[in-house]
Amino acid sequence: MTVSLDQLRRCHFAVDLGAARTRVYVKGAGLVVDQPSVAAVNTRTGSLIAVGEFAAQMTGKTPDYIRVVRPIAGGTVVDIEMGQRMLRHLLGDKIRRTLRRKPRLRAAASTPHDADPLAQRATIETLVGLGARRVELVDTLIAAAVGCGLPVERPEATMILVCGAAATQVAVLSLGSIVTAARMPVGGEAVDHAIVQHLRHKHALLLPSQAVRPLQLALSGNGLFSDGPASTEIHGRDVATGLPRSVRVDTAAVRYAIQTPLMAVLDGIGKVLRECPPDLVADLADRGIMMVGGSALLPGLDQMLRKATGVPVHIAERPDMCAVEGLGAMLEGRIDPLILNPLAA
Repeated sequence: MTVSLDQLRRCHFAVDLGAARTRVYVKGAGLVVDQPSVAAVNTRTGSLIAVGEFAAQMTGKTPDYIRVVRPIAGGTVVDIEMGQRMLRHLLGDKIRRTLRRKPRLRAAASTPHDADPLAQRATIETLVGLGARRVELVDTLIAAAVGCGLPVERPEATMILVCGAAATQVAVLSLGSIVTAARMPVGGEAVDHAIVQHLRHKHALLLPSQAVRPLQLALSGNGLFSDGPASTEIHGRDVATGLPRSVRVDTAAVRYAIQTPLMAVLDGIGKVLRECPPDLVADLADRGIMMVGGSALLPGLDQMLRKATGVPVHIAERPDMCAVEGLGAMLEGRIDPLILNPLAA
């Protein structure tokens, strides 16, 4: 693989920093943190008020002296100090004391494909602030592929699509490495934004951010196709009067509104397939694409991709947990390294 499995086996904990959720895997203990990547800060004193689920519930409902921040965007730490404070509180005193007892604390972290050196450095500095002496970086695509059980070490093609909150990544893997990959700055948040803008412009309705996800699920069944419900009732605030109002929305119009961000995903998949060697593309015709990430559960997305690409599309059993489970498998030594011995002369 592109990362040293021997080095990863020496790590004591691994962190999957996502725009939506942060997950921490401790060697020997399993998954110990699975919380939203959100923190609430008192701007008057600078103190941290809440992190995780409770801070996410405060979004859009705080007085002016409380600010809800997201120190992680698109798998990249954008605020190192706040990221460290958030992780400390999410881990808790008991886990941090256990980790501090390690003689040379080592950590692993997943980073997006094609992350620039500055973004990688920010991730390293965040974990160094927690006491890590050494940090190993693992490509999110490889970690997710391992976590969902793809045979990444074999000399055959496997294609993975990581549908995140802020970005979508797609890659073809073979022999434990990335053959070709692409990263599109379009994810679940872009779909949310498209729906919010549609309701604002067409119905003069302002939708609370926390109500967008139920609206996607209201598409139900084959969501992105016409055999779902014809309409759904949405509650929000009138843009002009500010008063509560309910409107009945045509789901066909909603499906049309989210086509633009989804087309960017299709373009990325097409680019990767065009750059992939023909022999590997032939393998994909049988094995298809494996979808992971929280946004992979958007109703009908797998069928839309199947129709557009002509190859089978599968959704992982627990798509949102694949990356951290892959990191955990590497830490626990459940992945055998690929050994290529040179032929004798």
